[in-house]
Amino acid sequence: MKVAVLAGGVGAARFLRGVVAAVDPAGVTAIGNVGDDLEILGLSVSPDLDSVLYALAGRSDEVRGWGRADETWNALESVSELGGDDWFRLGDRDLGLHLVRSEALRRGEPLSAVTARLAAALGVELTLLPATDDRLRTIVETRAGAFSFQEWFVARGHRDEVDRLHFDGADSAAPAPGVLAALDEADVILIAPSNPFVSIGPILAVKAIREALENRRAPAVAVSPLIGGRAVKGPADAMMTRLAGGTAPRQVADCYKGLIDALVIDEADADGAEIPGVRTIVTRTLMDDADGRLRVAEAALEGAAALR
Repeated sequence: MKVAVLAGGVGAARFLRGVVAAVDPAGVTAIGNVGDDLEILGLSVSPDLDSVLYALAGRSDEVRGWGRADETWNALESVSELGGDDWFRLGDRDLGLHLVRSEALRRGEPLSAVTARLAAALGVELTLLPATDDRLRTIVETRAGAFSFQEWFVARGHRDEVDRLHFDGADSAAPAPGVLAALDEADVILIAPSNPFVSIGPILAVKAIREALENRRAPAVAVSPLIGGRAVKGPADAMMTRLAGGTAPRQVADCYKGLIDALVIDEADADGAEIPGVRTIVTRTLMDDADGRLRVAEAALEGAAALR
C-alpha cells in the first residue's frame, strides 16, 4: 500500500509513528511543513521535518514533546552569556543536525536532498519530503504586528490573537521533487492531526499540491487535532475559534473543503458531528502511547479503505 501523509508539528510526528506501525514504512511518504522554518545563529532550522525525523528514529523527547531526548544545553548557555539570540531553544545534540543541514544548503544542495540524507543516516524508513525546496514562510498577522511563525509562537508565546495568515513565497513555490508523484500514486492520502492553519496550511499554500488534492484519485482522510473542541497542545483551538468560527468537526472539515472525503474525530466530538459530503469516523484520538498512535492510524486507513 502506498500512503501519502501531509504532516506538520508534533501531532503529525506521533501519527506517523502509528502509520508505519500499521503499514510497511517503505510505502509511506510524509510531506512536511516548511512554513515554520527559520534561520537563527547562522543555522537553517526545519522544526517540523526534524520532529518527524526524531520521532521515527526513536530519538524524540517524549517528556518535553519536542526536540531530542537526553539533550544538554551548554552551547545555548554560552550564546545567552554572550548576548546572542537564545529565545529559540537549540540543544547540543540538535545543533549537530542543524550544522550538517546548514552546510549542505550553503553548498547549494536542495532541502529535499538534505532531508533524505539525514533520514537515511538516522535509519528512518519512510520517505520524508519537504513540501517545497523553495523558501516559504508562515507570517502571522496580529494587532501587535506581523511576525514570522516562530517569533509569534516561541518568542511571543503565541499570546497574540491571530487576525490572518499569509505564506511568504507561496506564489512561486514549486513542490519538492517526489511530492506530486507521491500524491498521484497514493492508495490513500492522509492529513495528520495538525493545526489546519499553521501546520497544514503552508503545505496547501503550494498551488500544485492543493490542486493535486482537489484532483485526487485516492480517498483522502484528515484527522482532527481537537478533542472535545480543545487542542491537546498548542493554539489550534484558539485559532479555530477566531478564524473558522468554532471548534466543532464541521469547522475542522471546512478547513479542508474539497480536499477530503472523511474526517477522523474523537468520541468526545461525536454528538451532532454530521458533515455534508464528508464521512465522519469516530475513535479515541489521544495518541499518548503506542496503542493510541496505532488506533488513530488504523481508523484513518480503514476509513479510507471503506471509501474505495
